[in-house]
Amino acid sequence: MIGEIDIAGIFISPLLLCLLVAFFARLLVSRLLDAMGFYRIVWQRPLFDLALFFLLVWLAFACLRITTT
Repeated sequence: MIGEIDIAGIFISPLLLCLLVAFFARLLVSRLLDAMGFYRIVWQRPLFDLALFFLLVWLAFACLRITTT
């Protein structure tokens, strides 16, 4: 189990940290995909972006679990 993360005496939930990391990573990945023209072949862009966000949350949480064990 992952406990809280202590940043300058403030305890932060690991899930909140993963959500923030995934949000900014999704912004970056979306801009890259848009610049490459990938979104022309995506049928539902909002649905694709939501799925991308959840994948990035999972990836951030998995990386956090690896670094704490």
